[in-house]
Amino acid sequence: MDGGSRVAQVFKNHGVSFVFTLVGGHISPILVASKALGMRVIDVRHEVNAVFAADAVARLTGVPGVAVVTAGPGVTNTITAIKNAQMAQSPLVLIGGAPPTLLRGRGALQDIDQLAVIKPIVKWSARPSRLADVIPAIEEAFRIAQEGVPGPVFVELAIDLLYSEEQVRSEFTKKLEKENMSLTEQATALAIRAHFKWVYSFSADPQFDHPTTAIPRGPTGGDLDQAIKTLKGAKRPLVVLGSQATLRATEITKLRDAIKSLGIPVYLSGMARGLLGKDHPLHMRHKRRNALREADVVVLCGVPADFRLDYGSHLSQCSVIGVNLSKEDVNKNRRPELGIRCDPHTFLLQLADRLGKGASFVDWTARLQGRDDERNAEIDEMAKAETEHQNPLALCQTVDEILADDSILIGDGGDFVATVAYTVQPRGPLCWLDPGVFGTLGVGAGFALGAKLVRPDADLWLMYGDGASGFSLMEMDTFARHGVGVIALIGNDAGWTQIERDQVVILKDDVACRLTFMDYHIVGKACGGEGLLLKDASRAKSVLKKAVKLSREGKPVVVNAWIGKTDFRKGSLST
Repeated sequence: MDGGSRVAQVFKNHGVSFVFTLVGGHISPILVASKALGMRVIDVRHEVNAVFAADAVARLTGVPGVAVVTAGPGVTNTITAIKNAQMAQSPLVLIGGAPPTLLRGRGALQDIDQLAVIKPIVKWSARPSRLADVIPAIEEAFRIAQEGVPGPVFVELAIDLLYSEEQVRSEFTKKLEKENMSLTEQATALAIRAHFKWVYSFSADPQFDHPTTAIPRGPTGGDLDQAIKTLKGAKRPLVVLGSQATLRATEITKLRDAIKSLGIPVYLSGMARGLLGKDHPLHMRHKRRNALREADVVVLCGVPADFRLDYGSHLSQCSVIGVNLSKEDVNKNRRPELGIRCDPHTFLLQLADRLGKGASFVDWTARLQGRDDERNAEIDEMAKAETEHQNPLALCQTVDEILADDSILIGDGGDFVATVAYTVQPRGPLCWLDPGVFGTLGVGAGFALGAKLVRPDADLWLMYGDGASGFSLMEMDTFARHGVGVIALIGNDAGWTQIERDQVVILKDDVACRLTFMDYHIVGKACGGEGLLLKDASRAKSVLKKAVKLSREGKPVVVNAWIGKTDFRKGSLST
C-alpha cells in the first residue's frame, strides 16, 4: 500500500464518510484512495471552507471531520477555520501536504515550516518522516481530537510518503543515472539512496489498530452530591447550556430528555439552540441578563462566563455551579462555588437520574415565561413597522412560519443573523450552527456543505448577512457541482450594519460600513444554481416556498432579500 492508501484506510476505519479538500499535487494519492474506498471526496473553492465543512460534520455526527489540503498556502488558508474549531471545541483532523522529506528546508515549492505556523492553534500536530510512521500518526490524530476537550489536530505528510515507493525512487534516481559521475555526484547518489532506504524501512506490512471511543469524563460522586444538595435548596434556579454539552451528537435526545426531566428553566446557546424544540415552556429566549440577576442558583453547563455572559458580572448574587471539560473555562472570570470538570452531557444525565423532578419551580418559570411573552409581543409590533425595504423581522417571521421540522439553520453574519436568532426557532436538537465564541464571519458555506451532506433530506437554510456572504458565496459552485441543495437567504441591507450602528452614533461617520444592493441572486445563477430576487414583502412567502422546492430538487438557491433598517438591535455589541 502506498501512503495515500494507508491514510484513506485509517479514515475508513474511523467512520469517515466525507473528505473535504481543494486539490493539490501533494495530496492527490489520499483523495484517489479515499474515493476508491467509498468515501465521498468534496472539493471546494477555498481551503477554509473545507475545514468549516469538516467542522460541521463533526458537530452533527460526533465523528471527527476530515479536511485534506495541499502544502504552503493550502495549509495557511485554513488558519481561521482551525482557530474557530479550536475555540468551538470541535474535533477534526487536518491533513496538510508537504514537499519531499529529502527537500525539507531547501527551498522547494510551497516549503514552509507549517508546524510552526499551526501548532499554537491545534491540540496536537505531527510530521512523520517515514512511511511506517504514517498510520500511527493518523490514528493518534483521531484519538487526540476526541479525548478530553475536543479540538482540531494537524498532520503534515510529505509527498514521498504518499506516492508509491517505486514512483518516488524513479523520480529522484533517474537524474543520477549517468556516466562518468564525479565523486561528489556519486556521494550525492549514495546519500539519496540511503535516505529512501530509511524512509521506506519497516513499511512493507502495514498494521492498523482498531479505533477506540473516547470515554466521556463524568462527575465524581461528591461533586454530584453537592450539586444535588445546592439545587434542592434553590427557589429560582437556571441552567445555561452551551455547545460543549452537545458534543455527544448520537445521544442528543438523552440530553433533551434530561433537561425536560429536571424541570429547571434553561437558556440555550450555540449548538444547544433548538434542543427542546419550538416553544417548550422550560426554554427561555429573552431577558437572560435579568434572569441571571434574579436567580439564586445558576448551572453553567458547557459555557464559560465570557463576553456572552457579560464576563460573569450578572452572577454576583447567586451560587454558580460550573460544569465544563476545560479547567480554564470552569473558572473564567467568575469562579464558581462548585466547579466540576467533566462532560456536561454526562453530568446532566446523572443529575436528572438522581434528582428527578425535584422541587417545583412553577412560579419562577411563569415569571420568566411572562417576560418572554412580553418581548415576543414587542417583536411582533416591531415587525409591523414600515421600513424602506421589507422589514427584516417580518421576513424572519415568514421563514419561521414555513420552516419544516427537520430544517437546519446556519447563521453567518452580524445584524441580520442576530435578528434571525431572536425570531426563527430551530425545531429540534442539532438544527442550529453558528461559529461559536470566535464570532467568525465566513463559516456559512462550509457549515452548510457539511451539514447538508450529513442530513441530505433536511432543508438547509443558510442565513447570510450581505457582508458575510462575500466570504464564501462562490461555494455556490461547489453546491451545484455536487448536487447539494441549500437555500442561501441573504439579508441585503447594503451595509455592515452591526458595526454601523455604533460607529455612526459614536464617531459620526459610516466610513467602510456601506455596501451596495448587489445582485447576489445573479451570482447564484452564474455558479450553476438558482437565484431569486425578493424586494416585495408581499411576495416573501411565495418566493421562499419556491426556494425550498428548488433546493429539494438538489439545486442550490440564492434568495437576495432586500431589507430595511430597524431599531431592533440598537446599541447591540459590535466589537
